[in-house]
Amino acid sequence: MEWVLEMYVCLCKAVTQKQIEDAVEQGDGYAQVRQKLGVASDCGCCGQMAKKVTVSYTHLTLPT
Repeated sequence: MEWVLEMYVCLCKAVTQKQIEDAVEQGDGYAQVRQKLGVASDCGCCGQMAKKVTVSYTHLTLPT
């Protein structure tokens, strides 16, 4: 059995880092991630981390 660790970025909406990365791969920016996944829409505590994951993963997936 293989274990897959997932970091939850948003506990209110149960959004994982992988879900944000998948959205970025589809071309979404932070505004679209917020709209589609609902991050930072309840308590707002995850907003900074969700933005950081979005920006970091965007830079990793840019064509060179």
